[in-house]
Amino acid sequence: MLRRFQIAYLLVNAAHILSIGLVVGAIITLDLRILGLFRQYPIGALGPPLSRVAAAGIALAILTGLMLFSVRPIAYIHNTAFLIKVGVVGLGIANALLLSQHSHWRLALMNKEPSRRVQLSAFLSISLWVSAIIAGRWIGFL
Repeated sequence: MLRRFQIAYLLVNAAHILSIGLVVGAIITLDLRILGLFRQYPIGALGPPLSRVAAAGIALAILTGLMLFSVRPIAYIHNTAFLIKVGVVGLGIANALLLSQHSHWRLALMNKEPSRRVQLSAFLSISLWVSAIIAGRWIGFL
């Protein structure tokens, strides 16, 4: 369907970009708080809603990404930047899931000072999501 209707492709592409904005905006805001910025806002107050926004953004990004992938699957499978993006996004999701199950994260949600483990995860998260954006932009140039 997306191949036949340019407007559909345009709308799905726009939704994909907006969903990435949701993911990165929510995650980086939370990560920066964990790393010490915005101290006036408790992690326990920011963490749950920003995590839900990020999860919704990830779900929408995956859905729209699969729709965009369906237009040129062979080209994407052979595109190094696409493969890097998919791998880095997977690592970003894994990092978030692992952190959410860790006792140090639960302590941070109780407004305790984030442990070094939680801070390292936040730094890694920022690095991974910025890398995913760079790889995503790189796709069109290969």
